[in-house]
Amino acid sequence: MRAAQPVQKDGPRINDEIRSREVQLIDQDGANHGVVEFRAAMEMAEQAGLDLVEISPNSTPPVCKILDFGKYKYQAQKKAAEARKKQKIVEIKEIKLRPMIDDHDYDVKMRSMKRFFEEGDKVKVTLRFRGREMAHQELGVQLLDRVKGDTAPVAKVEQEPKFEGRQMIMVLAPR
Repeated sequence: MRAAQPVQKDGPRINDEIRSREVQLIDQDGANHGVVEFRAAMEMAEQAGLDLVEISPNSTPPVCKILDFGKYKYQAQKKAAEARKKQKIVEIKEIKLRPMIDDHDYDVKMRSMKRFFEEGDKVKVTLRFRGREMAHQELGVQLLDRVKGDTAPVAKVEQEPKFEGRQMIMVLAPR
C-alpha cells in the first residue's frame, strides 16, 4: 500500500511550502542577493511584510522572489483575462452549392463567402448532387475549381475537395 500523493496546488509555492535549503533570492526591489539559505530568505520576507514566492522551481537552486502574493495573483489573473479577450474563436461557416448553379446565385454565394473571410471565419463549401447529377461529377469538380480560383486572393484551400456520399466537400481558410 502506497500513501496517497499530496494534492498539487496550481500556482507557485509560497513561504513554508518551498522545499529547498538554499534559494536564489531576488528582493522586492528586483535586486539579486545570490544564493541564500532558505531561513534567511524567509526572515527577509517577514521583515518586509511580504511573501517569499518560488518563481522558477526547476532551476538549481530554485529562484525565489520577495513580493506581495495577493497582488501577484491578481496581476496574473488580469493578464490571463486580457489574453482570453484578445482570442478569436474561428467558426466554420457552410456554403451549399449545386452543380447546375446559376451565375447570379453563384455571385451571391461568393459575396457571402468573402464576407466570412473578412470576419476571419473558415468556409466549408458543400456541393450536393441529386439524382442523375451523380453521372456528371466532373461538373462539380469544375465548379469547385472555379470557387477555388475566385477566392484565391482572400483564401487558401485547407482541405482539398473530396467525396462523401452524394456530396463533395472543400474547406477554405482566410489568408
